[in-house]
Amino acid sequence: MQPSRILLTGAGGFVGRHLAPVLAAAFPQATLLGWGGGGPDIDITDDQAVADQVRNLRPDVCVHLAAISATAAAQRDPRRAWRVNLQGTLHLADALLRHAPDCLLVFASSADAYGRSFRTGTPLDESAPLAPLSTYGATKAAADLALGALAHDGLRVVRVRPFNHAGPGQSPDFVLPAFARQLARIEAGLQEPRIEVGSLDPRRDFLDVRDVCAGYAAIIAAGKGLVPGSVFNLASGVSRRIGDVLDEMIALASVKPEVETGSHLLRAADITAATGDATAARAAFGWAPAIPWSETLRDVMEDWRARVRQ
Repeated sequence: MQPSRILLTGAGGFVGRHLAPVLAAAFPQATLLGWGGGGPDIDITDDQAVADQVRNLRPDVCVHLAAISATAAAQRDPRRAWRVNLQGTLHLADALLRHAPDCLLVFASSADAYGRSFRTGTPLDESAPLAPLSTYGATKAAADLALGALAHDGLRVVRVRPFNHAGPGQSPDFVLPAFARQLARIEAGLQEPRIEVGSLDPRRDFLDVRDVCAGYAAIIAAGKGLVPGSVFNLASGVSRRIGDVLDEMIALASVKPEVETGSHLLRAADITAATGDATAARAAFGWAPAIPWSETLRDVMEDWRARVRQ
């Protein structure tokens, strides 16, 4: 598919800042229309503003990233999380159906929607039940299911369930940058040689954000070859223990801090282990993660060293 007008919501967010240049390189003939990140700052919860923008822009592709994406942030303000992640998504879908019915909507769902299903202990594919254990996961699951139903009403939507992704520019609300920030501050003499962590026993399937962006671009390129309502995991298929990840990051640092568990960082409903199966994405549009894990860790550390120096 060769789109001419790509709308990117959440363009100023972590993933959006990485995705914009990927889309520009993959589809040089297309006009990239960003909400946030230098473009108009549209309130996704304002249905009239969303409808007006979609009617004026008439995109032929929309990648919907705008969300409350941190689990802790959603937990602190669940009403806002529901307004943004569910109602905002429905506003966008309704506007596309009315004003740009041929537009391909690529929706960034989340592997957190699987929740309790991870307790099987096996890598999950897209047939696993959605059984979220957090407010964030629940909002994403609800939007995911709603868009699946709207596909039967003519919405050209592909739902993507990426697993944990990290890279330069990510907020310390997430585990890898939380470790890197503290290590960089200790290296710079801005923090005592002590790092505060949550539970180190959970296992997660990590991706580089740049691999996730490559997946979104591949979906757009596949375009009409994908059935409306399709769902695809983006996952490495590798389960990494958080404590082992911390050890790898400490090995990259010039300091050897003490490690302390912060009770406020522990979550009762946490998922013990999460691993995904991305066989469907490989078969449908040839996606597989390409960036080495060591490169992801190194780039996250270098990003936080640069931020601390500012």
